[in-house]
Amino acid sequence: MTPSSRPVASKEGRAGPTDLRARAARILKALRRSRPDARIELDFRSPYELLVATILSAQCTDARVNKVTPDLFRAFPSPAALAGADPAELEALIRSTGFFRSKTKSLLGASRAIQERHGGEVPRTMEDLARLPGVGRKTANVVLGGAYGIPSGIVVDTHVQRVARRLRLTRHEDPVRIERDLTALWPPSDWIFASIGLVLHGRYVCVARTPKCPACALSRDCPSRILGGLTALRRSPGRARD
Repeated sequence: MTPSSRPVASKEGRAGPTDLRARAARILKALRRSRPDARIELDFRSPYELLVATILSAQCTDARVNKVTPDLFRAFPSPAALAGADPAELEALIRSTGFFRSKTKSLLGASRAIQERHGGEVPRTMEDLARLPGVGRKTANVVLGGAYGIPSGIVVDTHVQRVARRLRLTRHEDPVRIERDLTALWPPSDWIFASIGLVLHGRYVCVARTPKCPACALSRDCPSRILGGLTALRRSPGRARD
C-alpha cells in the first residue's frame, strides 16, 4: 500500500526523499495545529449512514447532503430498508444532491450487496467495500477511516488533489497515484487525520480560484505560497497595466 514515492521537484531544485518526507512531516504538524478538531463534515451515526452520505456527496456539497439525509434515514434506517426502497421514492428524496438517478442506482445496488454478501453489515475491508456498486477507493477510505477508524489509505478528492499538487507532494493528477505518493510520506497512523485535514484545508483555505495564502498555516513549506497573492493581483481592477 505504501510503495516509495518518487522525489518531487520544487522551485528551488529537486528534492530528495528525505527532504520531501521532512517537509511533509512539517506540513502535517502545521495542519494539526491549525485544525486540531478536524472531523468529517458529513453527519452520520453509523457506517451505513456514512456510506450513504459519501455516495450522495459526489458532485455535491456536504451541507446539501446533510439537509437531505435526515429524511432519507428516517425512511430507510438500515441497508435492509434501503435495499427494498422504491426507486422513484428514493429519487425524490435525494433529487437535490444532483445526479440523483445514478446515485439511486448506486445506493440500491450497494445496499442490496450488503444484505446479500455481508449479512446487512457494511464491510470493514477495502476489497469488500470497493466491490459494492457505486463505491470506489475514495468512498471506501472515507468509510473505513471515518466509521471504523481503519487507516486504509488517504482520501483523494478534488480538494486533496489540488492541495497535494500545490504543496509539491505529488506531480501526478491521477487519484490512485496521488494516494500512493501521499501514503509513502506519512505512517498509517496519520492517514485518517491527513485525509480529513487536507480536505478541509482545500475546502476553506487552499481554494481553487483564489487560495488564501497569507492566512495559510502551511505557507512556510508551500512552494506555491505566492499563488494567492498573484491571483488577487491579476484580478484587481485597479492594478497598473503595462
